[in-house]
Amino acid sequence: MAGQVRVEKQGPLGFVVFDNPARHNALTIEMWRQIPRAVQALEADDEVRVIVLRGAGDAAFVAGADISEFEEARNPDNRERYEQENGAAYAAIRDALKPTLAMIHGFCIGGGLAIALHADVRYAAEDARLGIPAARLGLGYSPEGVRALSQVVGFSRAKELIFTAKRFDAREALQMGLVNAVFDKHELERQVEGIARGIAHNAPLTLRAVKCAVLELQKPERERDAARAEAAVKACFESEDYREGVRAFMEKRAPQFRGI
Repeated sequence: MAGQVRVEKQGPLGFVVFDNPARHNALTIEMWRQIPRAVQALEADDEVRVIVLRGAGDAAFVAGADISEFEEARNPDNRERYEQENGAAYAAIRDALKPTLAMIHGFCIGGGLAIALHADVRYAAEDARLGIPAARLGLGYSPEGVRALSQVVGFSRAKELIFTAKRFDAREALQMGLVNAVFDKHELERQVEGIARGIAHNAPLTLRAVKCAVLELQKPERERDAARAEAAVKACFESEDYREGVRAFMEKRAPQFRGI
């Protein structure tokens, strides 16, 4: 089978690896199906504190969906089923209650950019090229995709990205807020893993509460579950980690958080 989505672990870091380097990590239908399973496996692993999304090889994060499958899988008869597979992958990343970081190098195009947009934070190498080619393919870009993009860069920039179908370089992406920081290509992995390990040392319940709050705030007001977000905050104050954090501060030492 061409391409796969792999899971790797390094201590508290879990990696979702898009592995199809012969096609610049373009996602086959089967790879789309594997994404929720990969994220859920890391969500369920108590040793993992942070999830990092990355592409295999040197050329790409993800160069979009595999266009060679479009005539069969994305024709008018099968389009809804295909979009359901996409949607499940995006939702798994967006709804993960552990922090998710996208580590972007090379091509990050179309579906690859959509994956990155559903991560909490995006870091890019200087060689990154980001864009949405839907208008060059005649594809309809879903309202959910427009919403996710607009929440990151605003409506005007979102329209520019889609209207022009242009590939933006990493510095342009940083300027528009599409990525959080840009690093030298040879430093990207070290820098992102350092950031991820720093996050992993922080209180997991605090991070979870923030994710719950953001997820609810991103919904239309009538659909928000304020009680869910408030319960996540309450769990922080009732936790052993809160007591440990206060003690560690008073004792001038690093806290040892356990997520309980």
